[in-house]
Amino acid sequence: MNRDDPIAIRVRGLKNSFGPQVVHEDLDLDVRNGEILGVVGGSGTGKSVLMRSIIGLQRPDEGEVLVFGESMLDKDELEALDIRRRWGVLFQGGALFSTLTVAENIQVPLREYYPDLSESLLDEIAAYKVVMSGLPPDAGPKYPAELSGGMRKRAGLARALALDPTLLFLDEPTAGLDPIGAAAFDSLTQSLQKTLGFTVFLITHDLDTLYAICDRVAVLADRKVIGVGTIPELLAMDHPWIQEYFNGPRGRAATAAVDRNSETRA
Repeated sequence: MNRDDPIAIRVRGLKNSFGPQVVHEDLDLDVRNGEILGVVGGSGTGKSVLMRSIIGLQRPDEGEVLVFGESMLDKDELEALDIRRRWGVLFQGGALFSTLTVAENIQVPLREYYPDLSESLLDEIAAYKVVMSGLPPDAGPKYPAELSGGMRKRAGLARALALDPTLLFLDEPTAGLDPIGAAAFDSLTQSLQKTLGFTVFLITHDLDTLYAICDRVAVLADRKVIGVGTIPELLAMDHPWIQEYFNGPRGRAATAAVDRNSETRA
């Protein structure tokens, strides 16, 4: 494994289909080490399917997926274990176990990958991750049903961070949050990324998120990635979906908000 490879994730020639429906065909994508990559696309373009293909929950029909320079498609469970413990995943809605407390949810991956850890150390790690994710310390003993939507997202993030990942997958992390809560989650993600230096693969529909924290954006359309770059670089493309997405009313509003914030900081 080449840990100095500038590419954290390399996808080549990916094809995913469900019966006669082809979701991806000849899809290529590189995710650079240390960046926050936003992934956008219309409904049905397979953003979550792409993420699932990378982390091994979806077996593609064709193609190659390399994470940290290692192929994920030709490994058995034991061989993939060393790679999987280096990433964390926040699924849509948090995907917390409802019968476990927040602390117990955080401990799930720790128990799976490090079964010899003592209970006291597990409790200590869970408490640290609770605070790291921006939750109050007393959130640990609570159950997901006792938390607000925003707190459940942060609890899911705390679990995703349990193994101190090098790579973080976030699937629609701000969906369903009010603008203030979404902005706070974006700020937390960016702060953690800068502090810990991990790579972020971030699926989102939130234009504010793209403008606020993403280094580059990958656009899914026509069954593949049609463009990857900064927002100005994407705006230079003449693809109709890109132009409609970034230059539509919501895109113009997000751009104006960024400009106002820049003027305020100046």
